[in-house]
Amino acid sequence: MPASLSWCWNSGDAVAFVSHRGPLYIWTISGADSGVAVHKEAHSFLSDICLFRWHPRKKGKVVFGHTDGSLSIFQPGCKSQKHVLRPESLEGTDEEDPVTALEWDPLSTDYLLVANLHNGIRLVDSESLSCITTFSFPSAAASVQCLAWVPTAPGMFITGDSQVGVLRVWNVSKTTPIDNFKLKKTGFHALHVLNSPPKKKTFLAQSPTKNHHISSTSEAVPPPTLTQNQAFSLPPGHAVCCFMDGGVGLYDMGAKKWDFLRDLGHIETIFDCKFKPDDPNLLATASFDGTIKVWDINTLTAVYTSPGNEGVIYSLSWAPGDLNCIAGATSRNGGFIWDVKKGKMITRFNEHGKNGIFCISWSHKDSKRIATCSGDGFCIIRTIDGKILHKYKHPSAVFGCDWSQNNKDMIATGCEDKNVRVYYLATSSDQPLKVFTGHTAKVFHVRWSPLREGILCSGSDDGTVRIWDYTQDACINVLSGHTAPVRGLMWNTEIPYLLISGSWDYTIRVWDTRDGTCLDTVYDHGADVYGLTCHPNRPFTMASCSRDSTVRLWSLTPLISPLQINILADRPWEEIIGNTDRAMEPGAPPLLCGKVSRDIKQEVDKLSNNLRSKKLRWFSECLSPPGGSKNLWDLVAVLKGQDDSLLPQNYCKGIMHMRHLVRFKTSKAQELTTVKMSKFGGGIGAPSKEERLKEAAEIHLRLGQIQRYCELLVELGEWDKALSVAPGVSMKYWKKLMQRRASQLIEEENDDVIPYCIATGDVKKLVNFFTSRGQLKEALLVAQAACEGNIQSNHASVTAVSPTDGNNIEDYNE
Repeated sequence: MPASLSWCWNSGDAVAFVSHRGPLYIWTISGADSGVAVHKEAHSFLSDICLFRWHPRKKGKVVFGHTDGSLSIFQPGCKSQKHVLRPESLEGTDEEDPVTALEWDPLSTDYLLVANLHNGIRLVDSESLSCITTFSFPSAAASVQCLAWVPTAPGMFITGDSQVGVLRVWNVSKTTPIDNFKLKKTGFHALHVLNSPPKKKTFLAQSPTKNHHISSTSEAVPPPTLTQNQAFSLPPGHAVCCFMDGGVGLYDMGAKKWDFLRDLGHIETIFDCKFKPDDPNLLATASFDGTIKVWDINTLTAVYTSPGNEGVIYSLSWAPGDLNCIAGATSRNGGFIWDVKKGKMITRFNEHGKNGIFCISWSHKDSKRIATCSGDGFCIIRTIDGKILHKYKHPSAVFGCDWSQNNKDMIATGCEDKNVRVYYLATSSDQPLKVFTGHTAKVFHVRWSPLREGILCSGSDDGTVRIWDYTQDACINVLSGHTAPVRGLMWNTEIPYLLISGSWDYTIRVWDTRDGTCLDTVYDHGADVYGLTCHPNRPFTMASCSRDSTVRLWSLTPLISPLQINILADRPWEEIIGNTDRAMEPGAPPLLCGKVSRDIKQEVDKLSNNLRSKKLRWFSECLSPPGGSKNLWDLVAVLKGQDDSLLPQNYCKGIMHMRHLVRFKTSKAQELTTVKMSKFGGGIGAPSKEERLKEAAEIHLRLGQIQRYCELLVELGEWDKALSVAPGVSMKYWKKLMQRRASQLIEEENDDVIPYCIATGDVKKLVNFFTSRGQLKEALLVAQAACEGNIQSNHASVTAVSPTDGNNIEDYNE
């Protein structure tokens, strides 16, 4: 296995790679010299190689980092240096301390940054073989996973920690980080700084230079005071960050914010995907990276991820209904049930030992039964608490199984011996009821048709999909077209003849099984297509997953455009909904034959008014892809004058009608301020009370509710901010707020009270403050100034002060 690879410095079409202790191979991909050559000197090392880097400018210069912490440097025409510059603390020991990151200084020919797992980062000189600077971390536990120079700021570099997602910014002239940003809970995988910032959208703005004339009478603006660290301004730059949990983002270091962040993702092949039975918006995926993730397909973000690494997960199956559990099947660690909401594994199955389980299937007709099939040749049916009901022995490995949709006791399997078998659980026999032969290579997945009783399909390594009729004991069609083994298989739940398959040839094919024609071929995936699935409530939105580590969503509605037109044109029901036999007639136009369409018809037939809009709404939610159709229909209802109290709970999360904006925002702000913290706080990652109050204050400010804004700032202790905008409410309110602040400062015996009292003309309070502290001269000065009329108590009001105001001249004289 190559440990490290990179493009060669000297040509666009040569790749260098290395493994273990060398040698360094150089593979020229094309041209007259194509082939693999061996580097003359870079071989027979004494320690394994972790990674290597070509010098960006000095041709042919290359450095290797080893697991024992040393470096090896080669440069044409110079003596090669092997195993030099080990961290000092390791000298004379045989401890390992692998090099985790290496980068040449882009501005020098000899300087090099090197990070060791335990010994941190050093700047070394590859010419004199000396260490120039050793950088130190705030905590001994921190270790570096990756580092990168910042091209726009000479001498600056950034590092990513391996355990926690902390991005640190450094300057070579300072041994400690200039700044640390905790970006994520999980560690970094890789870092790269863009040479030029991403293109920003430009808005035509007024030229900023107008009216900025500075004259000798302009107010002087003092230079901002800098702390030691700010003196190194943060580099303007964008870092591409990849994390161990599959998160990928673009971080703007100058603005300290994400330009883009995909928070979680799979970092390896995705073998299986399934929609949650009671929620067509949640899709679960199982991956080679050892996790199952659950995605919200409206926002395309992962909302749950399974705990820990389970090895390779080949297959998953949701529990029926709203049980909120997922069964998973792994390559070495048996099967498991994961309780999604509780976030923990609640059961494990190990009847197959260490053999891989290729498929797991939870019966949706009888929720106590789970089937698994394995490389050990057994298909095992057990109850969820682990009691074995049946063990069906096959001549070799079993790869797929599927419960019949019509008979709860019928299950089909696909086997390495090229056969499809059907078992009947209601008998005690362990022999199959039927064996279908015909494939010329191993059979992988099998799928029963949801609409046609007794019909099932199978996909094989021979590149074909076969359709079998259980009642006739026969293969009724062979779908040929894929050029590699077939993996993903899915029947459409509304159109009885539509079948979709995915293959190792990177394509997805759509078939009309009446005559075996391929209606469409999709080439978008970059690798093998393993899983295909759709939700019965949204039968024309399909998800696919692949070895390219992506999940993709597809709309199948172009295949049924005549139907959509019939619905929009309000044609009679028989042109929209039919029975399976009519729809299966060769050449018949597509008809909906599934449960969802029948349910819509039943509901429409019950209605007495508003028929058309309800019918359109229900069909739209069934046919449209996710991400907005519900929102659209909520807005239609608002425009048609529906009572606001009927709007769904999540209406405010989507696009709202103008007239609701302020109302919903106000209630959001109120919600933020009234949430009482529970005894243990809001849980990990929940916003603190301060953060919630700040957010609420910002909303109130934008809604023009200045007084509410001021009161929240006061609660946060930001008095000066509150006082600076308080006059926007009224001078009276400002004065009241000043007096509250003054009273508070007097209680704290804080000298800062003086300006507050003088600004509000509260001479008495101030004199009392001074006398109580024995500062009689100060008190006298203020009283005298007031006598001479310098301290006005009536800033806030235009009317003359009445003598009963208590702050009159006589009092000052006294």
